[in-house]
Amino acid sequence: MSNSPFDDAPPAGIAPVFPSVAPAAAPAAEARIGDTRNIDSILRIPVLIQVVLGSATMPVADLMKLGRGAIVSLDHRVGEPVDVTVNGRVVARGEIVVVEEDNSRFGVSLTEIVGPADSGQNG
Repeated sequence: MSNSPFDDAPPAGIAPVFPSVAPAAAPAAEARIGDTRNIDSILRIPVLIQVVLGSATMPVADLMKLGRGAIVSLDHRVGEPVDVTVNGRVVARGEIVVVEEDNSRFGVSLTEIVGPADSGQNG
């Protein structure tokens, strides 16, 4: 059984990250006819999801000295939550996990959903 975040329904006992989008009430019957089609079109738009493990700042001179095997220290520490961004805006935070079905892949277990006030600082 797949635990993909794109499955139609969330696992039992877990609320969806992004609640269903309900169309606004349309004043005319003609507008109501296209609402479902418009919402379906919007829901099919692909978005870029990224998990930010950390970042680093360094002078170009130091960057030019990097070579194979060099280690770049990041600003996040082991055990700190990572940011989950959608189109560059932080929407959640979570912990890095190894995907059970495929031990060669990482995933993120969401621990916090970021509200609009929190995400405004980062996007």
